[in-house]
Amino acid sequence: MNSALNWNSAIALAKGGENPPPRRDERTQDEWRSVLSSEQYQVMRLKGTERPFSNEMCSLFKPGRYACAGCGTELFDSASKFESGTGWPSFGEPVADGVVGYHLDTSHGMQRVEATCNVCDAHLGHVFPDGPAPSGLRYCMNAVSLEKLAD
Repeated sequence: MNSALNWNSAIALAKGGENPPPRRDERTQDEWRSVLSSEQYQVMRLKGTERPFSNEMCSLFKPGRYACAGCGTELFDSASKFESGTGWPSFGEPVADGVVGYHLDTSHGMQRVEATCNVCDAHLGHVFPDGPAPSGLRYCMNAVSLEKLAD
């Protein structure tokens, strides 16, 4: 895990800092439509947001890893998952450098950092500076963007 990442480094990455992915998965929109549910496509490819508290994954705290529901890249470990009270699964840090992409998002009159799968560019959610130590970050993810891997 990358405990050196903090809000300032997340902002630097969002502004174009070096963050190479471990590999790339580039499919056409038609290919994504054929493998994702309509809700997943809306969230992951069109940058939508699922309703808060709409997925049981929010309260799932079993040991294991969470992967991108599109390409299967491992993104988060349950050891960094915490109850944020926001209605979306929240994590303190990704499992490895380069698996999460960071993009400055100034929509809705605020500055946020969009989190994407750095392998397939799927929209995952946003990163905020109000998480637990050691990173101080809260990766607030759409549950439909994640897949809980079997233990």
